Amino acid sequence: MSMERISRAMELAAKQREARLAAVPQAESREQVASEAFEDQAAQTMTFLAPIMQLDEARLEREHILPPSAGGVNGGAYKLLRTQVLRRLDQLQANTLAVLSPAASAGKTLTAINLAIAIAADHRRTALIVDLDLRNPSVHRRLGFEPALGIEDCLQDGRPVQEAIVRVVGYERLAVLPARTTVEHSSELLTSERAARLVAELRARYTDRVIIFDLPPVLLTDDALAFSRSVQAGLMVVGEGRTQRNELMRSMALLKDLTIVGSVLNGSHEPVDAPY
Repeated sequence: MSMERISRAMELAAKQREARLAAVPQAESREQVASEAFEDQAAQTMTFLAPIMQLDEARLEREHILPPSAGGVNGGAYKLLRTQVLRRLDQLQANTLAVLSPAASAGKTLTAINLAIAIAADHRRTALIVDLDLRNPSVHRRLGFEPALGIEDCLQDGRPVQEAIVRVVGYERLAVLPARTTVEHSSELLTSERAARLVAELRARYTDRVIIFDLPPVLLTDDALAFSRSVQAGLMVVGEGRTQRNELMRSMALLKDLTIVGSVLNGSHEPVDAPY
């Protein structure tokens, strides 16, 4: 973000602070309002200074990542998935969604990324994708950037979550909270009090935001099961010729307490009307 935009934002915050001070005659109250206004300005500046990444369009195309408008060959299917998911989330009064798969190589991460892009393409919504596959973090690799901070830094070291969130050039209503490195004992980290506070903070920050968590395969570790109590709904991704029926049934049994809003079949050679 340019220094000019940051300067304008700070000038606006200063004018708002002065207006609030003028409306409070008492010295003690004026001092309190000034302190609160300074904190507001600092928070706004932190938001404006969030890292902004310019992604390589050729790489995004190779990785089958949707453009900002969620158009292209695969855009229609993801928009249909978006509409169905949002309808169910609205019915549940929910804004958190775990994207899951029974085993690896089902296309879970790509589905999570493209669903987030499709949701962000709706002008009434914003989307945040959170990489919680801490055994194999790959959201940033699919998008083609190296984060300076990851969600593991927030969970392990208490770094403010806003420092790790990344904005992407062109994707105006999309934010990414990446994971940077592999984490041992990840399930313990995901069930920690700090993780619960982080999720609560993300849920409360914006009323129009849908938060999508990319979780590890259900049957590979206990991470997805451990974290499932912190989300309101799940979307199951299965791979044609990759996911076995017994794997799907075992996963659904393990996640019986989580509302599954639907499923996505990836890699099918049969034409379908919807990705559900």
